[in-house]
Amino acid sequence: MKPVGRNKFELDTPCLVLDLDLLDENLQKMQATVVAAGKALRPHAKTHKCSLLAKMQLAAGAVGICAAKVSEAEALVHAGIPNVLVTGPVATAEKIARLMALLRKAPFLMTVVDHPANVELLEQQLAGAGLNLDVLVDLDIGHGRTGVAPGKAMELAERVLASDRLRLRGIQAYAGNVQHIPRYSDRRAASLKGLKQAAAVFRQLQTRAESCTIFSASGTGSAKIDLVIPELTELQAGSYALMDAEYLAIECADGSECADYQPALTMLTTVVSVGHGRQVTVDAGLKALYKDGGHPRVLNPEFPNLHYDWFGDEYGKLCARSRGTLLPELGTVLELVVSHCDPTINQFDRFFVTRDGKVVDVWTIDLRGRSQ
Repeated sequence: MKPVGRNKFELDTPCLVLDLDLLDENLQKMQATVVAAGKALRPHAKTHKCSLLAKMQLAAGAVGICAAKVSEAEALVHAGIPNVLVTGPVATAEKIARLMALLRKAPFLMTVVDHPANVELLEQQLAGAGLNLDVLVDLDIGHGRTGVAPGKAMELAERVLASDRLRLRGIQAYAGNVQHIPRYSDRRAASLKGLKQAAAVFRQLQTRAESCTIFSASGTGSAKIDLVIPELTELQAGSYALMDAEYLAIECADGSECADYQPALTMLTTVVSVGHGRQVTVDAGLKALYKDGGHPRVLNPEFPNLHYDWFGDEYGKLCARSRGTLLPELGTVLELVVSHCDPTINQFDRFFVTRDGKVVDVWTIDLRGRSQ
């Protein structure tokens, strides 16, 4: 049976469901917030991995789209997405060769650099291909994952400015380590500390080159906080579009857990085994739900006291929080807020797009599995 027109609870499970009205509300809210602060939005596609959703973000006013890997950028460009920024260092000859091939199709492409050897590799292949490339200096403002230390950023920037193949457009300063800090006050302090270091570097760069106009940073957990940084020009937030249990668990500015954005993405899972005391078994396990994030939340109002936990590769379990809790019967379909949206989405081929509980479309997750 074709899915369009069906009630979402009739779908085969486990599957990902996307509420179109909540999605649009999230997109419009973030865009309006950013524009009101005089900034731009370049949302990250690594979250949703779907070029159709990226096109919705562009239609809502985004200036471009971020991609974590070259393979993601390839899929976005193939789908007609403009102004793509590759946010991870492209540091091997093979990856750079692919970047060169993509650059021929998409001269608007940008990437980041964080090491002189990275710059040299890019220059060599750009010269051989007769191409030029816009880059941002990637700053490490506390995460320790990628990026150059702020104190060494000007040295790297000078190396880029000396190149006849690279054009320095500014900086990237993403702090993934602060996005899920539970207490708002702690998250605010950590984010502003890092971005103020980045802002000082950006001001220096602007005195060296008129081409330095981009200061790209921030994520969903710190978006409202970071907008107060005057030098910041664009946000890279991604999870705001869909949301997950990890983001829903952090404090907002008023200290509440009333999230700024709603869970547009959910997972449907079916009870496949009962009779195990105060728990039932469902068909969404490690192969469906990423584990290292928040705990999935049950949304069905008739089952408010169930706690999800992983129960192996194929299965999960829903446990009663207290005696007397109503347990779902065999075959019951439950709706969950997912643990962490990015890697969970990477397990699936499609979103079932719904409105008022009915499936209205099916979108291919065309960036799925693009990890190279």
